[in-house]
Amino acid sequence: MDFGFSEEDKMFQTMVRDFCAREIEPNAAKWDESNEFPRETYKKMADAGLCGVHFPEQYGGSGDEVTFTIASEEISRASAGLGVAYLVSLGLAMYPIVMHGDEGHKGNYIPRVIDGSIVAFALTEAMAGSDVAGLETRYVRDGDHYVLNGTKIFISNGAEADFVTTFATKDRSMGYRGISAFVVDKGTKGFSVGKLEKKMGLHPASVAELIFDDCRIPATNMLGEEGKGFKIALQGIDASRVSIAAQALGIAQAAYDAAVAYTKERKQFDTELARLQAIQWMIADMATEIDAARLLTYRGAWLTKKEGHAPPKEAAMAKVFASEAAHRVCNKALQIFGGYGYTKDFAVERYYRDQRITEIYEGTSEMQRWTIARQILGTK
Repeated sequence: MDFGFSEEDKMFQTMVRDFCAREIEPNAAKWDESNEFPRETYKKMADAGLCGVHFPEQYGGSGDEVTFTIASEEISRASAGLGVAYLVSLGLAMYPIVMHGDEGHKGNYIPRVIDGSIVAFALTEAMAGSDVAGLETRYVRDGDHYVLNGTKIFISNGAEADFVTTFATKDRSMGYRGISAFVVDKGTKGFSVGKLEKKMGLHPASVAELIFDDCRIPATNMLGEEGKGFKIALQGIDASRVSIAAQALGIAQAAYDAAVAYTKERKQFDTELARLQAIQWMIADMATEIDAARLLTYRGAWLTKKEGHAPPKEAAMAKVFASEAAHRVCNKALQIFGGYGYTKDFAVERYYRDQRITEIYEGTSEMQRWTIARQILGTK
């Protein structure tokens, strides 16, 4: 098994890293402070070809899941807030369209994303988080249209999205069998953005409430077969786990790089921190955890490329390990910086805040462990 980078992958990684160093990293703290979504920078990403990776070539795409994972890691390393906007737009929100959309859906929406459109995945509700089957948003058929009514919460990219993939139930008594998937364009009558959450981290990307109030959409906007929305949603979440692992990996790498540099500059007890054994052991642990997370993450990407779909167990392993490793790495990095690390003068406090959500969204760590155990034990 060889899931190392090809020469093309290495060249792509260098190109993305150079772009991030030039266009993203110098502005990350400003975007975090202002809660500003950098639309112009995102358009530059699209113009550089970063928004076409892993989409089918016939719609203007290029690359594969490994390419997408490289880009997700590098962008998140520079700005995790911009990283989540990117990986949700290209990944989570588009998987339902790529995997289950018809030619009309793909021909319309994929080129728009490649050109820089932002997309949201609107699933979570007040009473339906990890319990996806508990949706309350309803849909009814009305001639050649469907009418949606309900509210979604905690939707990444909700305020910026040019269109959303969303899910609603025909009848709650049908459980998961009543759920269908839809795509809704910004500006559709009855579709609006509600409350914007004030969150701990990832400030450049919004997390919003989305409201469907007699939202009338063409019947052709249904994705896949009626009643298959539960499966479509779970497949999208499964496929997105490797990109979340890549995001966590990028954050961890940024925190580690900052900590290593600081230990060589900062002196205590008349010597550099790097010469103190306690600090050396922390750095060694951080490096080991990052290396293990990277291997799991790129194994997941490689298997997705090889098999044509995300392997549930390996993707969940990558997500749970990388996110929790990033937690430990960021915690150690902040500890190494001491009191300075607790201030906004240094980026480690942002890394610490940005990392925490990676253990929660797209399936909590507990749900990842459940997925892994079910795959091993054959239970449901």
